[in-house]
Amino acid sequence: MSDTSTETALATGQHPDRFLNRELSWLDFNARVLELAEDAEAPLLERVKFLSIFASNLDEFFMVRIAGLKRRQNTGLTVRSPDGLTIREQLTRIAARTQELVARHAGVFVDDVLPRLAENGIRIVHWGEVGDGESMRLREYFRDQVFPVLTPLAVDPAHPFPYISGLSLNLAVSVRDPESGSPRFARVKVPDNVPRFVPVHTEDDDSVFLPLEDLISAHIGQLFPGLDVIDQHLFRVTRNADVEVEEDRDEDLLQALERELQRRRFGPAVRLEVTDSMDPQILDVLMHELEVSPVDVLHVPGLLDLASLMALYGLDRPELKDEPFVPGTHPRLTDGEAPKSFFATLREGDVLVHHPYDSFATSVQRFIEQAAADPHVLAIKQTLYRTSGDSPIVQALIEAAEAGKQVVVLVEIKARFDEEANISWAKTLERAGCHVVYGLVGLKTHCKTALVVRRENGVLRRYCHIGTGNYNPKTARIYEDLGILTADPRVGADLTDLFNTLTGYSRQTTYRSLLVAPHGIRAGLLEKIRREARHAAEGRPSGIRIKVNSLVDEQLIDALYEASAAGVPVELWIRGICALRPQVPGLSENIKVRSIVGRFLEHSRVCNFLNDGSPEWWLGSADLMHRNLDRRVEVLLRISDQHAQDQLQRMFDGAMADDVRSFQLGADGAWTQTGQHDFQARVMAGELAG
Repeated sequence: MSDTSTETALATGQHPDRFLNRELSWLDFNARVLELAEDAEAPLLERVKFLSIFASNLDEFFMVRIAGLKRRQNTGLTVRSPDGLTIREQLTRIAARTQELVARHAGVFVDDVLPRLAENGIRIVHWGEVGDGESMRLREYFRDQVFPVLTPLAVDPAHPFPYISGLSLNLAVSVRDPESGSPRFARVKVPDNVPRFVPVHTEDDDSVFLPLEDLISAHIGQLFPGLDVIDQHLFRVTRNADVEVEEDRDEDLLQALERELQRRRFGPAVRLEVTDSMDPQILDVLMHELEVSPVDVLHVPGLLDLASLMALYGLDRPELKDEPFVPGTHPRLTDGEAPKSFFATLREGDVLVHHPYDSFATSVQRFIEQAAADPHVLAIKQTLYRTSGDSPIVQALIEAAEAGKQVVVLVEIKARFDEEANISWAKTLERAGCHVVYGLVGLKTHCKTALVVRRENGVLRRYCHIGTGNYNPKTARIYEDLGILTADPRVGADLTDLFNTLTGYSRQTTYRSLLVAPHGIRAGLLEKIRREARHAAEGRPSGIRIKVNSLVDEQLIDALYEASAAGVPVELWIRGICALRPQVPGLSENIKVRSIVGRFLEHSRVCNFLNDGSPEWWLGSADLMHRNLDRRVEVLLRISDQHAQDQLQRMFDGAMADDVRSFQLGADGAWTQTGQHDFQARVMAGELAG
């Protein structure tokens, strides 16, 4: 390495502005989702879907990330983010960026999507647009289905301000006593167990809908007989929904979490959404009672809670949606119409499955089902982070236990927003005779692993699955993920050791074919990145390719900067948050960052190191974030099968092609859309198959 290159590499740690802000980078990701909703060439209901996804993403962002910032702010400590911002500065910038995106989001819906829906016979109307015949039917619907569940709550000296549940729609109503002339304030919750969009059922069209809040507003007087309704305004509150469990080795984790979930309902307010016509005096009342500041208020043009638009996506209008995609069975796993034995297939070599292009049901799910039914299988061990409510995998594990097999299931009951479902599944599995454990104190178990032990001719053989996605058949149809099915004895030995660590008292930290967090992944990746830098400095072949959802870890980012300074070409495929700043002279001119946001959620994690012409490929569950590397059990598996390596190479080459439609990150932190061709469509069409 030249003296100049050495100085540059050493200086990267002191380079100003070398990190982008994590939270603002996440908002940039959601802006990319919004661009899909803005795409006039996309099928109309697909645009509606992305409007809904943008809104639900933003809800979770406030419930978790903003809630976390506010909690840290309340400690009174002066804390700066890696890019140098105080929490107050971050919240101010986030508020401004969010208000901008929300206005843009509402504008796309009101000015573009809504008129196009009307052109296609799907209309959202207000009460004043409803005809006499339809209004009569709607009055009956209100009387029978809505009115009985409404509860007006007065606010006065005898009635304290009511609790406002998180993400609920509410009407703030001003009323006056005609005798005394005294104004009164009341809150009416829009029920969430009644459809948000009420079918109007006109004579010639059944795709006309009235927002539920409009129906309630039109009949609000019935809730306040004898009083005059002066005004009413819609609002919505977002509360801190992050669960913090104080884990104690002497306390039952299940009971501690159940107690904390009860508390979550009453978390402090972190956002107040109001219509842009909100009366300033009513807004002052809400801000005072909810204890929020002006920076926490979002003024929304048009409808609140566009996450509910997903109900419209459910309409039976296939001509307004993407062409249906039916995943195929991996060719190694089928013999004509008949499924093949996984055990015989995997003895011949590994199988890399790529969901949703390869069917989850006929690969990973069938692998577990075959193992559960096979009389020669003695044990099944599996991690479950998130799964669906009617999971066939859980059912297969139950059947395996009932058949006398040893079944060990590590259920991560701290999986955010799935805590209650996972607690329920854990109890169901225990009742069926499965050995259920909850992992290690202080860590979430996020790895996706399954181990099957089978007796064959008096010898025990182990079959494994390690993947990037959850064992969830529903999300496997819309999330892009990778998984390896293998009978490699080294992988089987590693998973045996890993499960012993998760279920017992083993302190093992090194493995044969795995990198395992919290001890091994950051250190392992740093060593491999620095190895590439050494190779580049010595004039040997070098290169780094990484695909993850998020890149935040400062140590890894600085190592990538040093590799770039040494001349290593670095290609990063980041779906969401990226705190690395690429293409900066003297810092990262050899680093390119690309994001692909499309029909399927890019969710797999893959790392590739050229390694002087002997490439290494790794896949697994870990994003490059502090929580994944320090506070979770994560797994990266080294891919040894040549066919699987070639498949990953084709995937990366295809995604990084110049003509692929993607977003490129610039040195200024801005994302720019380039290219025209849909990468995911190419994969669906089999263009990248080998």
